[in-house]
Amino acid sequence: MSKFSAYDFKDQKALVRVDFNVPLNKQFEITDDTRMRAAIPTIQKIRADGGMVILMSHLGRPKGGPEEKFSLKPLIKHLGELLGGVSVLFADDCIGKQAYSLAGNMKPGDVLLLENLRFYSQEEQGDESFAKKLAALADVYVNDAFGTAHRAHASTAVIAKFFPVEKRMFGLLMEGEVKSAERVLHKSEKPFTAIIGGAKVSDKILIIENLLKKANDIIIGGGMAYTFIKAQGGKIGNSLCEEDRLDIARDLLKRAAEMGVNIHLPSDSVIADKFDADAQVSTAPSNAIPDGWLGLDIGENARSEFRNVIMQSKTILWNGPMGVFEMEKFQIGTKAVAEAVAEATEKGAYSLVGGGDSVAAVNQFGFADKVSYVSTGGGAMLEYFEGKILPGIAAVSAF
Repeated sequence: MSKFSAYDFKDQKALVRVDFNVPLNKQFEITDDTRMRAAIPTIQKIRADGGMVILMSHLGRPKGGPEEKFSLKPLIKHLGELLGGVSVLFADDCIGKQAYSLAGNMKPGDVLLLENLRFYSQEEQGDESFAKKLAALADVYVNDAFGTAHRAHASTAVIAKFFPVEKRMFGLLMEGEVKSAERVLHKSEKPFTAIIGGAKVSDKILIIENLLKKANDIIIGGGMAYTFIKAQGGKIGNSLCEEDRLDIARDLLKRAAEMGVNIHLPSDSVIADKFDADAQVSTAPSNAIPDGWLGLDIGENARSEFRNVIMQSKTILWNGPMGVFEMEKFQIGTKAVAEAVAEATEKGAYSLVGGGDSVAAVNQFGFADKVSYVSTGGGAMLEYFEGKILPGIAAVSAF
């Protein structure tokens, strides 16, 4: 049993770092509550034990103090509904008098939401005195915010030191994220296929380098594929290309060959005469795209080839889309990969999907419940697979 599951929170105040950095529209309505829903099991376990829950989070990027548009107030009502009709308490300052007063008068089962941590610059600075003031609100510290685990902030990496070892732990979401990532990175059943997409090679160099030591196959799609194709001498028309990364692309391809890792690039592409939902569309070999045209999705042959690789895999990591899936004309490739990953999972493969766009894609196409695990942490998961030690994990694990 995990440390969190085994802990009895009866009469204990638990300070829980959650990631409630959710998107809001102009009316301050939540447009995607995935991150909030992900934290509910942790909150409910503490309440069921007879404990009290104090939630802290950031929202957006406020500059130099409180800003109404970054307040957590719009989350109160929906959070209460997600918790089954709980009346959520709210402190308008995370370390102000009201926060201490409300925390001091909490009863078992109560939930208190603190105002945006980033209204204090000390949060992002990892300030010890700020962390100490937050820690004074509670008896136990629970980090359940994988999405911020790569940040050395006061509430994620510094605060743990103010709690004894037995009173600092990961929540259920964080445990699931770490366990899933560990399984893929260190205990993967072979063949292990990594599917890497997105716009830029520069964003994914470190993850590809680290995966060369782990994966049998690496599928590369999205805009970043054209830098690799041009590095091999292909003609890519007006497709996205990082000219200053051509040497790195060549080096990665060379090292993969030396290490026996198969790199799969799209053999053909869906091309357009402009980057627009209403563009003229055609197809071409990915290394022979005419001038004035640009690749915006993988083609039919590439979809078939990538599917064959995925279906033979026992472990699958997917980070990044295959094309501009936000536009209907260029979403077929990403959808085809999602279908293949779901089918491989059904046949026994372990699949981890992470990174904002990949998660958005599996949600959009209805495959989120057909893969093994969907990560809530974009940047955190990326850094984890780059082989970096995440401050938010190290702080709780350090005993």
